[in-house]
Amino acid sequence: MTKQLTRQEQNKFDKQATVNNSIPYMQISVIILFAVMPFIFPSFGLMDVMAKIMIFTIVVASFDLLLGYTGILSFAHGMFFGIGAYSLALILYYTSTPAWYHILLAVIVSLVISISIALIISFFSLRVKAIFFAMLTLALAEFAHILGVQWTSLTGGEDGISFILPSIFNFNQTLGTLFNTHINGRLIVYYLILVCIVFLFAVLLRFIRSPLGRVLKAIRENEPRTVALGYQTFGYQIYSIVFGSVIASLGGILFAMWLCYVNPDSVFHTAIMVNILLMVLIGGMGTLYGSMIGAGFLIITENWLPGLLKAIASLAPDNLLVKSMADRWQLYFGILFVLVVIFFPKGVIGTMRYFLDQRQQMK
Repeated sequence: MTKQLTRQEQNKFDKQATVNNSIPYMQISVIILFAVMPFIFPSFGLMDVMAKIMIFTIVVASFDLLLGYTGILSFAHGMFFGIGAYSLALILYYTSTPAWYHILLAVIVSLVISISIALIISFFSLRVKAIFFAMLTLALAEFAHILGVQWTSLTGGEDGISFILPSIFNFNQTLGTLFNTHINGRLIVYYLILVCIVFLFAVLLRFIRSPLGRVLKAIRENEPRTVALGYQTFGYQIYSIVFGSVIASLGGILFAMWLCYVNPDSVFHTAIMVNILLMVLIGGMGTLYGSMIGAGFLIITENWLPGLLKAIASLAPDNLLVKSMADRWQLYFGILFVLVVIFFPKGVIGTMRYFLDQRQQMK
């Protein structure tokens, strides 16, 4: 019996090792795909979608660190995304001759502000639990949005502010052509986003696989038992909130660099936080890799579903009902989301892992 059990455990370890060994190949394949796509399909529309998928992948992954790995539901997470975006926008907008080091200055400013606010939120809001903590963070996020709208002398109000990137990141900067693709400032920003996202995602993976990350998972599963084991869960929750907020603010900087425009509705609105939450649910909580699937699903749907529906409606131009239904793409998005929740109750990655575990147990 002991010999048979040992073989079963060895088979399980072998399968797990095979999965772990295949993951780097998948990561490399995705990175190569995003790297070569601008040269294969030199389209701004496609590049725009892929850049936003990359940016929101890291923002969603940072929120998954709070919700999926620590069990903290914070509606103020999107606020840190806006802090990063406005840190860059305000510094470049109010600088007469912006240079590349102003981008580094914006990173430092956003980190200082994000860490300070995250610590304040942690020390005061973590004293309450569950829904009360979520409501406090929601109130803070709404306050940030109202402040961005009302403080017109600084933020530009609802009109927002536009700015120009310095040095080689300037969109008007042209360095030639390669494979029928213009090497300009926008393409350089695209690859800067790719490099930063790969680095930040690797940092997040290292974080959750560290001993600290294991404690966060224990807090999510059973906080009283974690306390009984001798861990100060309050301090670990602070680490999670601060670290996730910092990653979200860096994602906001990349978002501002890509658009060269920010306004309160595009970075502070609660709809941004709702979208981030939907992306986590679609990809799967506590998976991290699901952030890319969730971000891809939502952004691709928002950008291409309306055009697809209008193309279908053009096949029957005299049918008013078809034309009317084509204008309501949010309805179809809602149906798609419901179908995803029904068929992937744990998210795409979470449900796939569940079925793989079930198959392994049956064997």
